[in-house]
Amino acid sequence: MKKLIKITLIGLGSLIVLLLLAGGAGWMWLSSKFLDFEGDYTEKLDFKEVTVDGYTFLDRNENGELDVYEDSRRSVEERASDLLSQMNINEKIHLLKGSGMASGIGMGEPQGIPGAVGTIVPTPRLGIPTVYLSDGPAGLRIEPTRPGTDRTFYCTAFPIATLLASTWNLDLVQEVGDAMGNEAVEYGIDVILGPGANIHRHPLCGRNFEYYSEDPVLTGKMGAAMVNGIEANNIGTSVKHYVANNQETERFKNDVIVSERAMREIYLKGFEIIVKEAQPWTIMSSYNKVNGTYTSESRYLLTEVLRGDWGFDGLVMSDWFGGHDAVAQIQAGNDLLEPGTKNQWDALKEGYEEGVLSSKVIDTSVKRILELIIKSRKLDGETYTNNPDLNAHARTTRQSAAEGMVLLKNEATLPLTSTNNVALFGVTSFEFIAGGTGSGDVNEAYTVSLEEGLRNAGFTINPTSKALFEAHKAANAEQFIRPEGMNAMFQPYNPPQIKYTSEQIEELAGASDAAIITIGRNAGEGGDRVVENDFLLNETEQQMITQVMKAFHDVGKQVVVVLNIGGVIETDSWKAQPDAILLAWQGGQEGGNSVADILSGQVNPSGKLPMTFPKNLSDHASDANFPKSGKMMRMTDMFKTGEVIPESKQIKNEDFTEYEEGIYVGYRHFDKQGLDVSYPFGFGLSYTNFDYSAMEVQVSGDTISVGVSVTNTGEVTGKEVVQLYVSKVGTTIDRPIRELEAFGKTQALAPGESEVLKMTVMISELRYWDEGSNGWKLEPGEYKVLVGASSRDIREESLVTIN
Repeated sequence: MKKLIKITLIGLGSLIVLLLLAGGAGWMWLSSKFLDFEGDYTEKLDFKEVTVDGYTFLDRNENGELDVYEDSRRSVEERASDLLSQMNINEKIHLLKGSGMASGIGMGEPQGIPGAVGTIVPTPRLGIPTVYLSDGPAGLRIEPTRPGTDRTFYCTAFPIATLLASTWNLDLVQEVGDAMGNEAVEYGIDVILGPGANIHRHPLCGRNFEYYSEDPVLTGKMGAAMVNGIEANNIGTSVKHYVANNQETERFKNDVIVSERAMREIYLKGFEIIVKEAQPWTIMSSYNKVNGTYTSESRYLLTEVLRGDWGFDGLVMSDWFGGHDAVAQIQAGNDLLEPGTKNQWDALKEGYEEGVLSSKVIDTSVKRILELIIKSRKLDGETYTNNPDLNAHARTTRQSAAEGMVLLKNEATLPLTSTNNVALFGVTSFEFIAGGTGSGDVNEAYTVSLEEGLRNAGFTINPTSKALFEAHKAANAEQFIRPEGMNAMFQPYNPPQIKYTSEQIEELAGASDAAIITIGRNAGEGGDRVVENDFLLNETEQQMITQVMKAFHDVGKQVVVVLNIGGVIETDSWKAQPDAILLAWQGGQEGGNSVADILSGQVNPSGKLPMTFPKNLSDHASDANFPKSGKMMRMTDMFKTGEVIPESKQIKNEDFTEYEEGIYVGYRHFDKQGLDVSYPFGFGLSYTNFDYSAMEVQVSGDTISVGVSVTNTGEVTGKEVVQLYVSKVGTTIDRPIRELEAFGKTQALAPGESEVLKMTVMISELRYWDEGSNGWKLEPGEYKVLVGASSRDIREESLVTIN
């Protein structure tokens, strides 16, 4: 007997919550927007195996014959074309949208995958199965427990994207992607909604932790490595948020006013690299508008640029409830509307019936969706085990996290080889932050704190420092309650900092070998960070650093500051005080072990900054046009999609944001203006030293080939990141002083050992976007090829002539 699944509507409890959030006036909107009554679209689960001419297949349409789409030996294109030819118009239109609000908030029938946040709907007449989508920039986000079973379904919390970018190690990032893809396979997820490829335009963007860098080349290369790793498992990715989604404040309606040159050279570039080097299964369009048009309704961005200029051959899906006009979205090339609503379904049917939405446009999008379904192997009856190797993935997490941590300062302090008893200061030493909130969060089984990691590495934690934390936690118990459910999506866990007395600090200084102060920051989806008590240290943190420094230095002991953060904070005003500063980022569930590996000397730090740490926030060119209100998203904000606001009533940096800085984002701006920074792009220290020599540059055809010898001149085995920048000599164009074009990382070099690192740059990458001719142009003449340890530590250079 066939098993049937009713496509999920929306749980009553969640509906009540939404109604409370929306208020009575939201009822009419909710009923049309969220409630998706699927009628008789129910998924078949059991199919009869049939053998024809010696080939056994699942007879999905129950006709007893081998259809082309049922034959796994045929190409994806052949199978998709056959399926398309057998679908009626209602089935086609139905496929253009997901299964509704319930899936959009991770609720589903018991037979589904709890926590999966979206689907591609089934087509029961033809046996087309449901395809499951899951959040996952730092690991899958599905429900770890399920009714009716004692077993758990935890996923690995991998390091945040910013940390992975700090490794500058493409092979390692691909390894992380492979582990992430394996978990998707084992848990029955078909598409991971990630990685994020937006640019760190400004330090206060709440989701910077989900994104790689302020530089598009580093972003694109890292994103391509992640996509290739995940998709090696036959799991799809959805690279997001395309494009210029660089703030969370009013993201549903914000209009980005930006030049075409900035779009091409900065904001589109990372996506372009990912498409050309990894060809992801899907791209996710963003919520915002670009120059007046929602990205999901922009045929220019989705069809002309993405497909026409770059050759993307996958599908585009909307961000959840993104866009305003369902018909315009499909016409633009946004093939799949997620999570899908009855409102959209009705609009698409009406558009077809009135002749606005043509059969040709519908078929184009449907075929792209069918190709993804076929690539997922769901049609071929692949099953899953729910048994990923979480122990192996934890080891990958620990290794990758340690390699991406950046040593910012070290005055003969690290590693702590002669230290045993350590005093820990700061709440985050005991409540380590694995990653940010929102769709970038993970339901992991555990998070290793710094305290636990140090104990695992053989250190003794001063019991008084632990007792002070426990007393503080007990006295502020309500503020130490972690948000759960939907609240956890948009409410970062930020417990209050400990206020130490001078007597407590002095007692710890006398009874410990060294001090470690941890500064934590957490942010995520739905809101941007703020200046006070976030970018800037709060008064309690400042006093803690000053008092601990004095007390420990007075007795000849050293102090290390660990930064457990997801984005840039101000460091210039206090960095002179500690003996060492380790930027630990947020290293996933093994973060505490990874930090301990570095502090103990088991791992030599080799991370480099993927962005600039400015002296002042206002030094960023983008600072004049970025929201700093700390305004958090509300459920009713989704009502604003499509809302027309008179120009006279529009609020700067909410209704619209002008990217007046153009291409001068991050180091491009700081270098052009000659501004001092706290730590430059690409900066990072090691426990050893490296010498660069014997640089060779060759120009052959369309390629510049560069080789440089890197020698470990210190006493500890280590890895070095080599960055290749190019600068146009005597340019007549307004362009950056230098731009990153390539990079490489050595193997672990023993003391005295050398490696010749080879890198290539396509000459076409030296072009700039000329807005006069609306195209790419190459400026002929001399170029400097520069290799260095950071954007401001150039070790070797050579001139080449490009005619």
